[in-house]
Amino acid sequence: MLTIEAFSFYIMMCVLAPLIGAFTLLFLFVFEKRIDLIEKEKNEIVLESELQKALYNQLNQEIQPHFFFNTMNSILSLARLERKEELIYSIETFSKLLKHKYKTNTTFITIEDELSYVVSYLDIQKIRFRERLDYQIDSEPVVQKAITLPFLIQTLVENAFKHSFEKKAGKAELHIVISKQESMLCILVANSLPNEEQQSSADAGTGLANISKRLNLLFPDDETSVDITHSEDWTTVQVLFPLVYQLDLKE
Repeated sequence: MLTIEAFSFYIMMCVLAPLIGAFTLLFLFVFEKRIDLIEKEKNEIVLESELQKALYNQLNQEIQPHFFFNTMNSILSLARLERKEELIYSIETFSKLLKHKYKTNTTFITIEDELSYVVSYLDIQKIRFRERLDYQIDSEPVVQKAITLPFLIQTLVENAFKHSFEKKAGKAELHIVISKQESMLCILVANSLPNEEQQSSADAGTGLANISKRLNLLFPDDETSVDITHSEDWTTVQVLFPLVYQLDLKE
């Protein structure tokens, strides 16, 4: 037969046990959230670091002497020929290009913003290459507000000039296609005049490896891919990653 003390202790345990269990679950829930927050902050720091490295590399790659002087010579030629409207447009475009380069410091941007920058870059190259350069951009309206890595498309475009157009004579054709493929965003950049050096050079893959690494950091739990293919006349790079809209990230 239970004593009064034992019965009181039994009643107390019956009351406290659920409270202790609930407190333990709450503690574990808060602890898990804290771990997730720390992991997220850690990934953001790594992303910021990778972004800065990418930005630094891009600046060094693009604002290199030959690109700068060739562009300035093209602008100077327009001034000497008194082609005023083209001269003003060229200077404005070059200014916009530099401004974007030095101001972009975010983890991601929208497709339409990235393309705006790419078009500025291609306008500058058009001054240099004139009728030799033809480029086409096809971007579905549904992907305009989707996010991408800063300088992702720009890196692929610059590789086309660096490894093909600037090393071989002939027509320089560039196609950029951005589309939705089920739940994925597909970015395809194809250039004519493939260079054999691009197929074997370890340095040529640095930019693509950088893109792949940054995509894995931005989408650690999702499938991403960066693939390059060569044919007799073309080099094509295809990048796939989850289709995520800027609006979704604000919610």
